[in-house]
Amino acid sequence: MENLNLLLHGFGVALSVENIGAAALGAVLGIIVGAMPGIGSLAGVALLLPLTYKFNPTTAIIMLGALYYSNMFGGAYSAILINIPGDGPAIMTSLDGYPMAQKGKPGQALFTANISSFLGGLIGMIILAFTGPLLARLGLHFGPVEMAALLMVAMTSIGWLMGENPTKGVISTMVGILIACIGMDAVTGNPRYHFGNTYLLESCREPGLLQELLPAMQCRRNLKARSL
Repeated sequence: MENLNLLLHGFGVALSVENIGAAALGAVLGIIVGAMPGIGSLAGVALLLPLTYKFNPTTAIIMLGALYYSNMFGGAYSAILINIPGDGPAIMTSLDGYPMAQKGKPGQALFTANISSFLGGLIGMIILAFTGPLLARLGLHFGPVEMAALLMVAMTSIGWLMGENPTKGVISTMVGILIACIGMDAVTGNPRYHFGNTYLLESCREPGLLQELLPAMQCRRNLKARSL
């Protein structure tokens, strides 16, 4: 009951005029930055953080929250229209959204992505608001065995995402895991697979490299198709 009262009080604060305006401004800026490939939600929030320095702390947090959520959705714009995901979650959007755009239905694809993002976020927040304490207590009981089981489920699910070639998905997953193991262990702090090279202790920043290579390949493909 106490959590529900605090939630209602939070709604009263968030629905003030200045906070709604800050959320709307953050949402618009977040979509614009999110549509730029390679930036991502965390970097987008960091770039727009100075805008909140003169704000009330509560208003600033609300604006940053709107920035983050709209940044996550903004990546769908470039993913659907030019097949270049703005961030990691938009990769799945590009698999169905870009073919729809090629068939002359970009508006329908963007509308579907927008509604799906809103409903998914809303349902997720409602579930988290009521089950957060229970999930926190459950998470404390997770050990190495449970984490390994979750990772196995995540890795094996990549096989069916690759469609007719699950072998390629499994091989790509294993290569990604090997690369991710390079550097300092996040739990114990022990170095792994650095081969005596101090630069590898910081781990390989492969996501940034992949996010830059993917737009370059897609731009080359688009230019080649236009010249034919």
